Amino acid sequence: MADPFDVLSVALMLVDADGRVEYWSAAAEKLLGYPAAEVLGKPATFLLDSGAGAAALSRGRLAGGRWDGRVSTRHRAGHRVELALRVRALPTSGGHDGRLVAACAAPGLRRWELSRAAVHGLMNQSPIGVAVLDTELRCQWVNDLLAGMEGLRPEGRPVPQPPVRSGEVMPTVERQARQALTAGEALSSFEHVTLSPGFSRQSPARLRLRSSVPLRDRSGVTLGVCHTAVDFDDQDRARQRLLLVNEASEHIGTTLDLERTVAELAEILVPRVADFAAVDLLDGVRGAEELALRPQSGQAGLYRAAHLSIRADHPEVVAAIGAPTRYPAQSPQSRCLASGRSVRTAAVTPSTRWLSEDPLRRTPFARIGVHSHVAVPLRARGVTAGVVTLLRWENTDPFDEDDLLLVEELSARAAVCVDNARRFAREHSAALALQTSLLPPALPHHTAVEVAYRYLPADAEAGVGGDWFDVIPLSGARVALVVGDVVGHGIHAAASMGRLRAAVQTLADMDLPPEELLAHVDDLVLRLAEEAEASAERPVVVGATCVYAVYDPILRRLCVARAGHPSPGIAHMREPVGFLDVPAGPPLGLGGLPFESAEIELEEGSVIAFFTDGLIEAHDHDVDTGLERLCFTLAHPDRPLEEICDTMVRTLLPDSPDDDVAFLVVRTRALSRDRVASWDIPPTPSAVPEARRKAMGQLSEWGLDDVAFTTELIVSELITNALKHARGPIGLRLILERTLTCEVSDASNTSPRMRRARYTDEGGRGLFLVAQVAQRWGTRYTGKGKTIWTEQTLPDVRPPVARTVTSA
Repeated sequence: MADPFDVLSVALMLVDADGRVEYWSAAAEKLLGYPAAEVLGKPATFLLDSGAGAAALSRGRLAGGRWDGRVSTRHRAGHRVELALRVRALPTSGGHDGRLVAACAAPGLRRWELSRAAVHGLMNQSPIGVAVLDTELRCQWVNDLLAGMEGLRPEGRPVPQPPVRSGEVMPTVERQARQALTAGEALSSFEHVTLSPGFSRQSPARLRLRSSVPLRDRSGVTLGVCHTAVDFDDQDRARQRLLLVNEASEHIGTTLDLERTVAELAEILVPRVADFAAVDLLDGVRGAEELALRPQSGQAGLYRAAHLSIRADHPEVVAAIGAPTRYPAQSPQSRCLASGRSVRTAAVTPSTRWLSEDPLRRTPFARIGVHSHVAVPLRARGVTAGVVTLLRWENTDPFDEDDLLLVEELSARAAVCVDNARRFAREHSAALALQTSLLPPALPHHTAVEVAYRYLPADAEAGVGGDWFDVIPLSGARVALVVGDVVGHGIHAAASMGRLRAAVQTLADMDLPPEELLAHVDDLVLRLAEEAEASAERPVVVGATCVYAVYDPILRRLCVARAGHPSPGIAHMREPVGFLDVPAGPPLGLGGLPFESAEIELEEGSVIAFFTDGLIEAHDHDVDTGLERLCFTLAHPDRPLEEICDTMVRTLLPDSPDDDVAFLVVRTRALSRDRVASWDIPPTPSAVPEARRKAMGQLSEWGLDDVAFTTELIVSELITNALKHARGPIGLRLILERTLTCEVSDASNTSPRMRRARYTDEGGRGLFLVAQVAQRWGTRYTGKGKTIWTEQTLPDVRPPVARTVTSA
């Protein structure tokens, strides 16, 4: 409300030293109806309907130089008008004072004075704390009451025992005020304020109602926030219960961890409701199993999930946390589980029937003086998950019906959170089991590389991810190394990971180059995304990153391509640790973008680390810091790989990772030249017996006469096919490692196929015979043609035929 004596709206007139009107404002004309022409030059007293104020407007000196009061006059229209006047002397040289008169309607002034008194009383005399904050949430004004309640302190104003610096506000006040500014509307909240450690019905405590209201000017521009707080006496039990339920909704179920959830329930109940609280859950809850609607008495196994006491020595505890708990058949807990209803024992004595039948609890209850007992079921969605037990001994009031209703409400809220945690644990276990079953149980031993790995799932709340790794034996003593990461967490991510891993294995068997293999996997991810979008009730993001490498121990070359994945780290024997320079391809699932590969020659004994981004990303450091730490852990590559893996986990990962982590650490080996033999075959029919002779001679040198016959058949058939169906040049290569590999190469891209020859056919049985005597066979394509290869098992176990460098 505007000040009635505001200079822009008040009625003004000037009175000369003779008491006559010499100025009459437009506001005065509006207030009394007289135009200036009818007033100017007349005695000012003609306006007064009574003698009140006449002396203040008469000729002469004005006593004290001022006069304030109320007068009655008549409007030009004839009705009475009550005025409030403020008269101020204007000294003149003639010995008589002129007058400056300000007038307003007396009722408007009374309303304004009342509003000012109300504001003053509210700000300084009421039990409501009030503060004004600006848009930057700095305190500009605060009354003494709120200064003591919330610790607010305006700039330049001393406050007794200020808990914060001048102009600053407490985090609780700041959070609510900021929300009010953002929302543009008033916000209120309740908080339980305990004024001393612990709680009982006799301890000083308060229920505090906070409100934050945005302050705006007439044009709607926000100027700041008015924050108020008022305390209610905690003896009002209805308000106490409302507060406790409100606090429980925020305090219970902050995580999906089962143990933490039940501990939060106990923290709410003790000491405000009971002196001791215990939460016993069915064994099936811990095992994430399906629960019966109502457990049968004697068939329900319980374990102690949480307990809390007002006494540090826990004299009433008869079962440790995590240990099995047993109750007699007639105990309140057993009856509560069987019926699904609460059981209250207002007065407990040693002669109470159920307690007399329970010697395990009778003695400690009698020793500490337990006098009241409540057992409440934890029920949610029609299923009982456990029972909550409450005791009182220091609190002299017995549990009444209101207490029981409160505990049932709190337990019902906690039961929903427990059921959510149980369901999440079950889904997490299923997803983890699915993912574990889809990952390789053990990596194959290979002469080309030595391998160590780790897979570390994220903590339970983050959910199971889609990280995977693989080591895939290829033809020609080569090996494929794969690490990938599917977007998201949960069963969908684990299932997508399994499909992608199977696809990569299938494509790897086709001996595709790394960049071509990733292009095919990219097409698969696009199809999976289309299927998920068409069939899922809610959208499921399908995407992945992957790095795929092929290592050839004969050439000591690594060919790598990556799709949105971190580049592998490498520790050379004689150079600093670094990262492979591999072109960064797009993540899988974008489509339409090419992938590129890089080929690197490696020295023997080099250590390469393939990893997912969870290894280098963490909440306490950025990616660059993670990469630096990874380089540190890869130093000294002559160490055992298991030791390197342990160092990576210890240095790079927190105790509970936010994301799944998979990494593969590989030490390269080189195949000895004396284990590889190759020949160029001339494109003439006479070359077939010569090739057989050379192959047999090499097998004799290796002491493999036992496989000479089958190798001679394979060499003969493959070279004959190359001479008949392909074009030169033709090459023959034998590789001895854990198996004997025979390769025949030519310059043709025609794909060979095995067919069943008829009895009358003179040919067509070559590949069929090769498939019968070889363990595996296949075809891979190169830039110069194709290679048909076979592998044969050896008759005895031979020592490793690759060598590694153990020290620099």
